[in-house]
Order: sequence, then structure tokens, then C-alpha cells
Amino acid sequence: MAATSDKSKPYFPLAGIAKDGWSNDDEATATCFCGTVQLKFPTHGPGLVDVFICNCTDCRKITASMFASNFVVADTHLTHLRGKENLSTYSQSHTTASGNVMTNSFCKTCGTLMYRVGQGFPGMSILRLGTVDDFNLVETKLKPRVEQFIEDRVAWLGGKEGVEQVEGAAMFKAKR
Repeated sequence: MAATSDKSKPYFPLAGIAKDGWSNDDEATATCFCGTVQLKFPTHGPGLVDVFICNCTDCRKITASMFASNFVVADTHLTHLRGKENLSTYSQSHTTASGNVMTNSFCKTCGTLMYRVGQGFPGMSILRLGTVDDFNLVETKLKPRVEQFIEDRVAWLGGKEGVEQVEGAAMFKAKR
């Protein structure tokens, strides 16, 4: 399926092995690269808590990129459709800005980071926008509201106009 200029329509490009991602007005799927792990999440509040970009050094290292694009979902609204038993976790607090333990859940098969949970954010999971199967959702319902830890942003990457810029951590606010 080719990308169209109409971002309101779903777009599922060839990306990863799974071919069963979906979205509708209220929810959508996020899948790891190999397709073993798939989650269902809401595309608006109250289950969708926030969408943000993070430049902190922890996110840069854990994603092997210069920033992380994230969305926060209330655990009461997050469903494991398949592969929960195929998730491996890694926890630590040494490098997190808050000093709180962050636990990362990865697909054991392909290594995709599916989500993070932290002591500082009880009842919420922080998913990665790159796992969302409908690529147009990140252009519409999952567009980042805030960019945090801008003091750690690489100089060659400017802030996005219209996205709130915050030094340090931004508090997750229901904006959806």
C-alpha cells in the first residue's frame, strides 16, 4: 500500500514481518519487528495519556538513536494480543534522571523495545511510536505534544514548531 497525502486514512507499509496490524477510530495495534509481540492500545484519552519526544541520555542509549518518540498508555487500557510470554525485561535505576527504576520490555526474538514502565509513573506504560502499525497515526492522533530534555538534544536536530519544549522531564498530562 502506497503512502497517500490523506493522513486520515490508515497506512500500513511493508515494515517488519507481521501483516495483521490494524486501527480504527478508537484503538490500534503496535507490533515488534518480527511480529511475535503485538499490543492493542487506545488512540485517545483517557487511555492514551500523552505523546512526547525524549532527548534524555537514557532514551538515547536504550533506543540506539539520538532521541525517543513515545506515547503513554494507562495500563488499564493496554492489551497484549500476543507474545507477552516472549518479552524479556531489563531493569535499572542508575542512569534514569529521576533515580527511579525503569523496566524495559523487549521481544526476545527480534529485540524490539516494546515499552518501558517506571516507578515514577505507576499504572502507565511508555510505548515507542515506531512500533505502531498504522504509520499515519503518528501524523494525526499520536503527534507528539511535548519534547523533553531539550538540553540533551543534539545540536544538529532542531525542535519541532508547535511542540512544547521542556528542559528536564515534562509531566504527562491528559491532552488527548
